[in-house]
Amino acid sequence: MFTGFLYFSQKLLIILGMQIIRITGVPEHFNFPWVKVIEQQPFLKEGIELEWIEESRGSGAMNKALREGCTDIALVLTESFIKDRIEGNPSRIIGFHIASPLIWGIHISAKSPQNTLAELANTPFLISRYGSGSHLMAFLLAQREGWDFDKLNFEVIDNLEGAKKAFEKPEPKMFLWEKYTTKPLVDSGQFKRVGEIPTPWPCFVIVATENVLAEHRSVVEKLRDQVYTYAEEMVKHTDFIKIIAENYALEETDVKEWLHQTQWANDSEVPKSVLVETINTLHRLNLINDPVSLEKIKFGL
Repeated sequence: MFTGFLYFSQKLLIILGMQIIRITGVPEHFNFPWVKVIEQQPFLKEGIELEWIEESRGSGAMNKALREGCTDIALVLTESFIKDRIEGNPSRIIGFHIASPLIWGIHISAKSPQNTLAELANTPFLISRYGSGSHLMAFLLAQREGWDFDKLNFEVIDNLEGAKKAFEKPEPKMFLWEKYTTKPLVDSGQFKRVGEIPTPWPCFVIVATENVLAEHRSVVEKLRDQVYTYAEEMVKHTDFIKIIAENYALEETDVKEWLHQTQWANDSEVPKSVLVETINTLHRLNLINDPVSLEKIKFGL
């Protein structure tokens, strides 16, 4: 029923001369400003409808969607997109979305007997897909803990629901995911958090395809800047913590703590030093073959 309605709606927009720009992101609290700006449909007078697409499988799936033309703009983890860009993704970074690190929780099943990271060397990692943040951050964790990269094993589970299913069994398997998204599962006793690891860089970039930039560069720039403005203003709202908690089924105390360590980007500057650090780290972890020039990354409108 819904698929048929969506198809009819898109056909109607085409008949009316309306074009669609698709924006994809994870269904998490970080993307609230995008959801709200898209709800306002600020470009209808220009003949453009914005469509928000939720992708629960994370950055690896969004990179694939960008490559295949299934989305026009995506909010992707920095390290995940840069690796994919080096490997041929033709899209480009047009700014940061989140200017602060992501704090990853390190989780195991609550049924597992282990309670510390020291007990988990050589334990398999659950990942949403190869090339995703949950995959790449496993190497940073292994480096920090002194684990042998050659002994890292991975099991693809698609998304958070896949991890929940895997954690119904007591076998020790690690799962890296944003700590506040998983906090309700830790509180309810489904997950056990045994540690944390932050990204060494601002965590989310805004990525646009070459096609949408060629056709709608001005609109893409205006949309990005409207999100920056909305994010800057929303944190001043007295009910903001309550709104986020209600929209994403989180506790207000957790939202307050998350906000304390989260900073939305408010301009499109992409410091070259961040890109260089990310590239060098990926190379040091043997996740890319050779460092590449910044010109190959392509960023900015």
